[in-house]
Amino acid sequence: MADSTVVIALAGKGGVGKTSLSAAIVRILSEKRPDAKILAIDADPAVGLSVALGVEVTETLDRIRKRVAEDITGKLRDTQDILAEAKFRIYEAMEEEKGFAFLAIGRPEAAGCYCAINTYLKKVIEMLVDDFDFVVIDGEAGIEQINRRVLEKVTHLICVSDQSMKGLKIIETIREVADDLVMYDDIGLVINRAPLPERITEDEIGGVRIISVIPQDDVMTENDIEGRSVFDLPDDAKILKGAAVALENLLGD
Repeated sequence: MADSTVVIALAGKGGVGKTSLSAAIVRILSEKRPDAKILAIDADPAVGLSVALGVEVTETLDRIRKRVAEDITGKLRDTQDILAEAKFRIYEAMEEEKGFAFLAIGRPEAAGCYCAINTYLKKVIEMLVDDFDFVVIDGEAGIEQINRRVLEKVTHLICVSDQSMKGLKIIETIREVADDLVMYDDIGLVINRAPLPERITEDEIGGVRIISVIPQDDVMTENDIEGRSVFDLPDDAKILKGAAVALENLLGD
């Protein structure tokens, strides 16, 4: 990974607004760093980041993997061979938007384990990061991708939670697993959709310092209901202001 590449991964339990925050971070980076090369990766099979960013997905990593995974005899090929052949297809499959590029993991058609596509995603991340200044990864809910080292070489890990005890306990688990399996430079916690932000008086929770507290945002909720992207939000939307504070505290700018 290039020393200058900032790789930000977001993790947390489902339903805490992780995808909305990921999209907000992409918008802020694209506006503040118009000359930077930014890649947004939707690593959640729920494929919500494309909607949040207003991207029309025409290709996914899983479809690419399946097309190049077998040779003409039908025999499974080595992962390195697959990656070598797939690299040019991945770049062709990227959706080029104003200010950023987008890539989706996709939802495997076969039921069962996501091991194969997660292993593939890890290799793809390693392969692509040198070509970008910022990579923002919207990880799947829970700790599976951290546990399988899919997000092994991120530089900054953002944990996202609501104020529920369950959500905050998951943050503690994420930190414990990440300390063993992720080579991150820094980690921070964003408490999102906080109905009672004034009750948050701690500097850290579960061993993770709080880098932003974002109150409930009716504007963001309405935006989601109507299927609009994060770029349709007003500049003073709480999710955007909270994401900007998180980035400032995490990256120092």
